[in-house]
Amino acid sequence: MTATPVYLEVGKKQVFASALDWPGWSRRGPGEEGALAALAASLPRYAAVAELAGLALPPGAAESFTVTERVASTGGYADFGAPGHAAMSDARPIDAAEAGRLVALVRAAWTAFDRAVDRVPEELRKGPRGGGRDRTKMVEHVLAAEASYARHLGVKIRQPASGDGPAIAAARDAIAAALDRPSDGAPFTAKGWVPRYAARRIAWHVLDHAWEMEDRAAPAG
Repeated sequence: MTATPVYLEVGKKQVFASALDWPGWSRRGPGEEGALAALAASLPRYAAVAELAGLALPPGAAESFTVTERVASTGGYADFGAPGHAAMSDARPIDAAEAGRLVALVRAAWTAFDRAVDRVPEELRKGPRGGGRDRTKMVEHVLAAEASYARHLGVKIRQPASGDGPAIAAARDAIAAALDRPSDGAPFTAKGWVPRYAARRIAWHVLDHAWEMEDRAAPAG
């Protein structure tokens, strides 16, 4: 069994663990052990996403992790709740086959999100302090984030309306087209994101909210 390579973004109180080769498989927890435990616990959910992409994680993918890199989380990203820093190894070149694999996983994350939207009610259970977006607000938030993320790939898109399926599909196609090409690993635009990190950040954000919706739609208990 080969250990799954991960990198850690280390904040003051929270740590993000991200599987280097599997965009979207990123989880946060208190300290390194907490983050790796959260990553392992999310395997069944992420494996279903990989299956949507026509891929399968290696057997025992969550049984052994090898930490290849630690990144200091500046700006409060890890503590706030987002993976905000690329790994040094994200600058590796990407051939056509790998680009296609990354895009397949991003598209699978979108599919998982859309299916969650279709399953959950409009009103979602609130947090212990009454917080949390309902379904439509969650969709709007994800669409707004992706319009912002696209600029880091040199792509300009307008935020589509939450119910405008064709506009959402067109926006996603533009992002996917930017990622679906060979690369030397450098950002596609000045001050932009390297492609591997872009795929990871986009897929993570989509799945994080898909899973949040599912959890908050489930009966409390």
